[in-house]
Amino acid sequence: MVTKRIAAPFVYTLDTMEPIRNGFVEYAEDGTVLKVGQSEDISAEPCVLDGAIVPGFVNAHCHVELSHLHGKFVKGTGMAGFIDQINALRDWAGRDVKTRLVQEWMDRMWDRGVSAMADISNDDSSFEVKKSHPMYTRTFLEVFGSEPEQCDGVMAEVRRLNETADAAGIDAAPTPHSCYTMSPQLLSSSSAAGLEKGWLSYHSQESQEEEDLLMSGSGAMYENRKRSGMSTPPVTGESSLKYFIDRLQHAKPSPYDERILLVHNVCLKQDDIDAAKKVMKNVYWAVCPLSNIFIHNALPPIPLMRKNGLAITVGTDSLSSNDDLDIIKELACLHEAFPEVPMGEILTWASLNGARFLAKDDVLGSIVEGKRPGLVLISDVDADGAVTAASRSKRII
Repeated sequence: MVTKRIAAPFVYTLDTMEPIRNGFVEYAEDGTVLKVGQSEDISAEPCVLDGAIVPGFVNAHCHVELSHLHGKFVKGTGMAGFIDQINALRDWAGRDVKTRLVQEWMDRMWDRGVSAMADISNDDSSFEVKKSHPMYTRTFLEVFGSEPEQCDGVMAEVRRLNETADAAGIDAAPTPHSCYTMSPQLLSSSSAAGLEKGWLSYHSQESQEEEDLLMSGSGAMYENRKRSGMSTPPVTGESSLKYFIDRLQHAKPSPYDERILLVHNVCLKQDDIDAAKKVMKNVYWAVCPLSNIFIHNALPPIPLMRKNGLAITVGTDSLSSNDDLDIIKELACLHEAFPEVPMGEILTWASLNGARFLAKDDVLGSIVEGKRPGLVLISDVDADGAVTAASRSKRII
């Protein structure tokens, strides 16, 4: 067996939060990690890389099939304005264009070090690429439908899409989109279908407009829905996350051992966290900072999330709400906004926690003997091994 060895000033194994200074990694040709440690003399190592070696990333929330929308959206419109742009622009490209751009952006993510992705799909335009790509993907087949009478038809359609994914060998399951695009019936039915497969991904508390819709039946999103002639969810006087939990109870009695990913969490508060942890025993919390800034110049409450010990993951969202699908830029944004968070912790969000959500942490997420996480070099780190605005990531294996 051929063994390779690389070294760098910093090696983040994520087995611990602190990096190994002047560390090395030995690995087999197939990428299996054989040994990790501190070099006795890094200058004598056969291959020394300038920067930090980290395990492959997990993009915990992406809509790669929307890559044809790159550069077409106006920033800062809020959620209501963003939805209007999605409705106007999402169908401009044909299938061939969409598939070509999915290939291009998945290749780009892979080259930058993304080893796995939790991806949202509304159709099968990404399936051909996913089934043969080296990146592992779990696909969440997202459904919409604001009118109660649409529920049965929408569920029949998503089950057919799931059969197509199964035939392509793609791990997939139906999932609800959000409180504001779904009738109560569809929210519960799609949640039940996802729970049956063991996974759910849900856009939760992305904006104050979403909260206003549920809390008081007011605000820009409420007006947007009414102006479009669409039904709105019931006014509960509670947060949108609590409404989701209530609809889950209609799908299946709690507690929930299935893996549930709550995405965005910009308006998350302590009582929401308490409510979720009471019934969700395997819950993960995705943050997509650059998307949140793009749409409404806001960030999730990271200090509150850390105080509660939440399992945070990191996603890029889509190229309709982001200028890139670059995990390093997301990490640099988080590090700049929350400099008190250790770099090892942020990298854990971006790698190990995402692998745990996907139930792939036996292979991915950390540089540990026997795993094949992929190895990534982060360049232009600072003197403590933290990412900077100039940092870039590149796959080593």
